[in-house]
This record gives sequence, structure tokens and C-alpha cells, in this order.
Amino acid sequence: MEPTGVPARELSDEELERQGTHAHATRNWVFLHGTAEQFAHHTERMLELEKEYLRRHPKRTWQGSADSGGEVDEATRLRTALRGLVTQIESVLAEADTLPGNGSTAGPGAAAGRQDGGAGVTALLTEVAAAPGGRLHRLELHQAARRAGLPRADLAQLYRSDPPLLAADGADRVLTEAGKEWLAARA
Repeated sequence: MEPTGVPARELSDEELERQGTHAHATRNWVFLHGTAEQFAHHTERMLELEKEYLRRHPKRTWQGSADSGGEVDEATRLRTALRGLVTQIESVLAEADTLPGNGSTAGPGAAAGRQDGGAGVTALLTEVAAAPGGRLHRLELHQAARRAGLPRADLAQLYRSDPPLLAADGADRVLTEAGKEWLAARA
């Protein structure tokens, strides 16, 4: 994956803090809804920004206020970074293992049009349709997608298809008219 954006070392202090704050604020969304590639890129960029912040301001964070009164030694910092990278790599590999064909790069609507007849999509949309008002909280929807065997990348396609089969309404996920029609056509 090629790095994008201005290298953290070239950012002003203000821009470094702004981008770091934004990275942390968007972390949950990327974790829940992003693709494995987006998650990997987000993690890489967030770590780059954090490392640069620590380089510039070592005493402003927990690392500069260790119980011993000094900075955490380089070996401990490297071990911590390595554990984070191993966790990230294992996460990306686990996500890749769940994707159809060991990697889903298909465009919008691909999840619904799969050769398997969209069985996972049908199971998920049926569960949403059965919920009160045809809506589920986003976390319940992700659990339903796992039960249906629908990978996250395919779930994301349901929001991006033309027309979308699911829509976000605050913390809820709603079955759209197109989603209802899609289900009716398969009944």
C-alpha cells in the first residue's frame, strides 16, 4: 500500500494535532464499516501521526510521564509498536480469509448479484425487514451480517449499490424501498 497525504514529519504542529484528532475520531467508523484496506491504511496513518507527535512532544503524553519519571526506553517502544503491527497484520489476514475468492474488489451491487444467489444478502435483508420499522441499530446489523455469513466488504456494497438496499439513519440501519423490492423479487 502506497502512503498518501503529506508525510507527518512535514506537517505543522497545528496540522499534526488536527489530523491526529481526526484519525482518532474516525477510528470507530473505519473499524465497523471500512474495508480491510481502509482499516490498514487508517491504522498506518494514525500510527505515523502518533509517532511524529511523540517525537516532537515526548513529555505531553503518557510515554513522557512514566512512573520512573523518564521516557519509556526505545526497546519497550519498539516492542509495543511490533505488537501493534502483528495485531494489525493478523486482522487484515483474517479479514481477507473471509472474503469470497479471498478478496472482494467487485463494484456496487456485487454482493447482491453473487452466483450463490445472494443468500447472505437475502438472509440479512430479511432480518432487517422483520425488525420493527424495518430498521436495526448498526451494531445489531453487523451481528446479523455475521450470522448471515456476509463479509463486511459485501455489507458495505449494500449501502453503495445503485439504488442502495440499506441506508443509515443516525445509529440505525434502514431497509430502503429498493431493498424491499429486491427482497420481494426473491420471495
